[in-house]
Amino acid sequence: MNVTIKNVGEGVKNVIINDPKTYNSLSFKTLNELLKVFQRLDRDKNTKVIILEGAGKGFSAGHNLKEVRGYKNRSNHLKLFSLCSKLMLQIVEGRKPVIAKVHGAAYAAGCQLAASCDLAYSTKDASFATPGVNIGLFCSTPMVAVSRKINRKIMMKMLLTGEPIKANYAKEIGLINDCFTKKKLNNEVLKMAKKIASKSNLTIKIGKQAFYKQLEMPLRNAYKFTSEMMTLNMMSHDAKEGISAFFEKRKPRWKNK
Repeated sequence: MNVTIKNVGEGVKNVIINDPKTYNSLSFKTLNELLKVFQRLDRDKNTKVIILEGAGKGFSAGHNLKEVRGYKNRSNHLKLFSLCSKLMLQIVEGRKPVIAKVHGAAYAAGCQLAASCDLAYSTKDASFATPGVNIGLFCSTPMVAVSRKINRKIMMKMLLTGEPIKANYAKEIGLINDCFTKKKLNNEVLKMAKKIASKSNLTIKIGKQAFYKQLEMPLRNAYKFTSEMMTLNMMSHDAKEGISAFFEKRKPRWKNK
């Protein structure tokens, strides 16, 4: 198994890409395992938040180039890139918030993976890149996720030069939320995960799905759609409970319905 799951308590699950020999490359096998894990955790009522990280020296170096080089026909390449895209969509469209916890390098599809997560935190010495141009393979699928987090001019510079950026700059441009020392990273990410896990699961699910859908809509359509989603949310038990708890100055008791 190239992917392992660890239960860290309070509804938080840790998904670890565990193939350090290939710098956690996103081979067909690893992508398939990740997809199945995320699908399973999305259905799991006890999972509230997912933390994604890589074992060994870094987060992920992207696709396994030895594997890619061995593919001799178009269909195998298309299967690989389509599977990768399916995983990214699962993370974005899934009901559970996903936090990337990055150390070392997050390159190419590895950078895409971090960018696809709802939140991302890293060590201060982490680096991010879309370096495909250096080997004659433009990072076309990685740019879909990354270009939705940072502005076009910065994205094009990353794509056209292939040069890596450091964590402090990644934070400045909005690719990650924050960066910490190696000692602090785990505690800070866990603290954030548990804070999110303490909210109503139902409210988080409705809100996450609405957020990404409205981003792709024209303004007028987005307001119409989110008005409907707010109404749906307002009719839930948890919204009524949350408002009552606010007025009664007590902690809400979520039923996730």
